[in-house]
Amino acid sequence: MGSPLFHYGTFAAIAGHVIGILIPERWTRAIGIPEDAYRWFSAAAGTLAAVLVIGGVVVLASRRLLVARVRATTAPIDWVTLILLLVVIITGIAPTVFVNLFGHGYDYRTTVAPWFRGLFSFSPDTNAIAHAPFIYQLHATAAWVIWGLWPFSRLVHAWSYPVWYLWRPYVVFRSRVPAHPGEPGTGGRKWRKIGVPY
Repeated sequence: MGSPLFHYGTFAAIAGHVIGILIPERWTRAIGIPEDAYRWFSAAAGTLAAVLVIGGVVVLASRRLLVARVRATTAPIDWVTLILLLVVIITGIAPTVFVNLFGHGYDYRTTVAPWFRGLFSFSPDTNAIAHAPFIYQLHATAAWVIWGLWPFSRLVHAWSYPVWYLWRPYVVFRSRVPAHPGEPGTGGRKWRKIGVPY
């Protein structure tokens, strides 16, 4: 359960970042979405995504820490990546829940968002991010470090047809009971799409 929880929560968080940071505030206002409604939807959806991501991370990190076979195949870069992921997750969740949902709120769409969009045109507004609360700066910095480590860690799997994750077959596990394999192609457990009967 840890893998689907983490991945679907991550997809939801990425979608939230696209809507909240890449889409300018004037666009959502132009199509008639009031700012208060946007904020409540953003905070509620972000909190749900956070719960999924945290649940998935707890399961996956516990498995990596407690199962000797998995721990033995974990490289030092995997531990660094896991710690950085936790920093990104915590610094993303804290402002979503404690500042925007239950706190006084912070309009990151007028500060952090223009800075981030400016990166794509090679003209980021550094003053915007410089005056943002420290937790937003830390979140952005940890995310950039993750991007730097991405090709050298297990996260690189995200670039191997990531869209197909949503419809991929179940992972086929070998039985713990020793048995001779059947003739090739005659076994009952084959690589098929979810929902296709064996």
